[in-house]
Amino acid sequence: MVASTTHLNSVDIGKVADLAEKIRQEPDAANTKWKADINWKEGFHSETQIREFSPSSCDEPDALGGTDHGPNPAELLLGALGNCLAIGYAANATAAGIKIKDMKIGVEGDLDLHTFMGLRDGHAGFNNIVVEVALDTDASAEQLEALHEKVRTTSPIGHTVSNAIPMSIKAV
Repeated sequence: MVASTTHLNSVDIGKVADLAEKIRQEPDAANTKWKADINWKEGFHSETQIREFSPSSCDEPDALGGTDHGPNPAELLLGALGNCLAIGYAANATAAGIKIKDMKIGVEGDLDLHTFMGLRDGHAGFNNIVVEVALDTDASAEQLEALHEKVRTTSPIGHTVSNAIPMSIKAV
């Protein structure tokens, strides 16, 4: 199979089509595993190593007892969601033949620290997350509505943060 070099929104349509075809022919190829290794530095500061990329710092801001060497885990989660949605918009707009001139995504969430600080029992995570997407495109209102719905229903990180999933933590 020869990949096309046609691009829209800087997405290589041929590579994406080739991957979709491979998954159609070999359904197990869709099962992927992702990994991040965390190395604690000191206090609330740690570093994340992902594949061959340079480590990225994570810390709490000074007001939460950290040294502000990087974004905190809550901010990283919001960033991961926003970035996943941006990829979803680029992929799905490209598949629909929609040219994106500009895209901005704002993600914010409300987090009550009572449970995290051990001051009460209850939910320790975000109480809500709000995403605002600003797309500059020539697409019609109907095309944009369909694009928003497609991205909302296919985002891996969106699904992960909006649905309970199994998680295990084990000492090794």
